[in-house]
Amino acid sequence: MSKSDIVLKKLKKMIITGDVPGILTSIMELSLERNASDIHIEPRKNNIEIRLRVDGVLHHIVEYPTNLHSGIVSKTKLMATLKIDEFRVPQDGRITTWIGNKEVDLRVSTLPTINAEKIVMRVLDKSKKVPSLENLGFMGRNYKRFLHAIKQPNGIVLTSGPTGSGKTTTMYSAMAFVNSEEVNILTLEDPVENQMEGLNQSQMRPDIGYTFADGLRTALRQDPDIIMVGEIRDKETIDIAIEASLTGHLVLSTIHTNSAVETITRIINMKVPDFLLTSSVNLIIAQRLARRLCPNCKKQQITSERTLKAIKSVFTVFHPYEGLDMGIFKTPVFYEPNTEGCEQCDGGYKGRVGLYEVLDMSEPIKKAILAEMPSLEIEKIAQKEGMVTLEQDGIIKALKGVTSLEEIYKLVKK
Repeated sequence: MSKSDIVLKKLKKMIITGDVPGILTSIMELSLERNASDIHIEPRKNNIEIRLRVDGVLHHIVEYPTNLHSGIVSKTKLMATLKIDEFRVPQDGRITTWIGNKEVDLRVSTLPTINAEKIVMRVLDKSKKVPSLENLGFMGRNYKRFLHAIKQPNGIVLTSGPTGSGKTTTMYSAMAFVNSEEVNILTLEDPVENQMEGLNQSQMRPDIGYTFADGLRTALRQDPDIIMVGEIRDKETIDIAIEASLTGHLVLSTIHTNSAVETITRIINMKVPDFLLTSSVNLIIAQRLARRLCPNCKKQQITSERTLKAIKSVFTVFHPYEGLDMGIFKTPVFYEPNTEGCEQCDGGYKGRVGLYEVLDMSEPIKKAILAEMPSLEIEKIAQKEGMVTLEQDGIIKALKGVTSLEEIYKLVKK
């Protein structure tokens, strides 16, 4: 019996005995054992369901009776220093605790529902090291362009993608790469997800008027070399970020868009003049997180001629890069998960890998933006310049047996 199974058995026993503190501790412990990113405690009509998000997918764990829920909500709120007697509006808090020999941060969010309050906890294991850029999934031209951008003394580097696509982790990995005694790195975050030695990290407090824009203004008076802004949400923040980049600072940030080219459109829609966009932004990354196939039990997939033909068409415009074995295209082999899994995985997948699209702000791209070309034309120019699209990066990783085609097309819809 694995340690995860032992903890689950203990959790079920705690539910039978009605041990509220024991239930919460066991849920947290189980989330660590299964490498979960989020804990969901969800009120249903007749019971309360616990689910864990592992590698981006929610898994049902166990249920407990509704009569235990008020105690669990109150205990969670106490630990997160939230108002116990307030159940009409959502609340956000944070728990820092030790589970075994690991220090864990949990971002707590409560939400009133028609049945009772729902609790979601984002799990941040402080013992985990920030992954290197290579381990994230950067390779070839994407890796070189990203490294070049974060080594620049000024400019803006943006990472885009939907919620949960790993944007913040990419920023942390970039900061870990450039972090040294010679540079002053200041971060503005909401919330601070990972405390890193050598960084000056500031928690935003919009409830008292301390926003990203306010933080950026203050940051410029703190003699920074590099500023990381958790997210660019409005025109005021992007305007100050541009000002910072044009006055000799490197600015790293995230933005919610679906592709690198769409980020350009989003910034223009924020009423940023084209000439300021082209003179301040150095690089735009779009990314997703795909589940890794378990190397122990993955199996070869039978791929139809129609699918192979469709895949070939994706590479009509593609420039091979150093380190890519073009032989994988001649006799393409894809793999799929063993849905039964094995002793090393859950359902054929284990861990996740990034898919990346890196758009370098080259002279042809700048000219296209200044000429107000449509985004589709800018994307074509970027591909001719050597940009590897999200779909291409995903297919290459599928050809290398890292992930499956099914996973790629679930994330990258064309």
